[in-house]
Amino acid sequence: MSSNSKKILKKLAESPAVSLYNLKEGDAKTAYALSRSLKNLVKENCAEIYRSERQSYAKITVKGKNKLNSLMLDGETNLVNTNWDGFWRIILLDLPEERKPERESLRYLLKKAGFVCLKNSAWISPFPFEHLFTNIKKDLGLTTEMMIIVTEFVDDETKKFLFETFGE
Repeated sequence: MSSNSKKILKKLAESPAVSLYNLKEGDAKTAYALSRSLKNLVKENCAEIYRSERQSYAKITVKGKNKLNSLMLDGETNLVNTNWDGFWRIILLDLPEERKPERESLRYLLKKAGFVCLKNSAWISPFPFEHLFTNIKKDLGLTTEMMIIVTEFVDDETKKFLFETFGE
């Protein structure tokens, strides 16, 4: 994904809709590059264009939000602190078969964030990504299908396994 596409997704994520005029500010060369990037994002269903009588607006889609969240995990400068704070983050997933693409995307994001699958749909990590996954949960409307638990207590046998897994 181009740096212009990343910039556009970040801008679109900041508000419900952004005018195309504001997205394409700058010299003609930059405006053209941003225009092409936006067109590609629309083609990939990561953004949508809305037109009114006076102005056109762009809006990020759920797929675009997922893409942006994935990019946040890829960028080294955006990684959260990886020093363990003594808390475990547990995410429980229960998405039905008809939502398989979302389930696979979430599993991918969990792996990228350093989560380990404990049992079927139970994932655990010492890394503080719970806020990212709380936002994803809201964006996808996963009220009961995704549960996020932050806890200090884990039984001794499980703790031993986790310390071996995460190298703590």
